[in-house]
Amino acid sequence: QVQLVESGGGSVQPGGSLRLSCSSSEHILTFTLMGWYRQAPGKQRELVATISFGAGARYSDFARGRFTIDRDTSKKVMWLDMDNLQPDDSAVYYCNAARMSNNFWGRGTQVTVSS
Repeated sequence: QVQLVESGGGSVQPGGSLRLSCSSSEHILTFTLMGWYRQAPGKQRELVATISFGAGARYSDFARGRFTIDRDTSKKVMWLDMDNLQPDDSAVYYCNAARMSNNFWGRGTQVTVSS
């Protein structure tokens, strides 16, 4: 069973930055697609960004220009660099990996943006 573990969440002030990491128990080259999702209280889980060898990096509109997704295949790690964070970015952020018809999720890491 694939295990994904997120880290790097925390509390920051508006305008601050965070780097989220997702460590995989299996080589990330085996995944067709990897990505980050988030879910705020009372809201549905939404896509933040995805990365794949074929399509490269893709971002939701709110993330484009502020967030950067990347990965290190040798270390089995994916990152999400988030800049200029705003209160609306507060949510639990989840790592996702897809392979064939299977979707794997981490347990999430909390990001809180407040003054």
